[in-house]
Amino acid sequence: MNDLKTKAEVLLHHGQFQLKSPGDYVECSVTKEKIAIENLKYWNVDLQEVYASPEVALKRYKELNDINN
Repeated sequence: MNDLKTKAEVLLHHGQFQLKSPGDYVECSVTKEKIAIENLKYWNVDLQEVYASPEVALKRYKELNDINN
């Protein structure tokens, strides 16, 4: 993980993403954790947000939909 030096910009689509500017990582929209581009798996197309893990994605989904569990 120490090799993550350059932040990329991505355009998120359903099932895929496109690099707007090249880099080694993107930053989780919630936790600000660095996510290696090759490990990017969770995102929200409508909000153009990326998430570090399924737990973070679920937490954000619950926040957005006012779900209390």
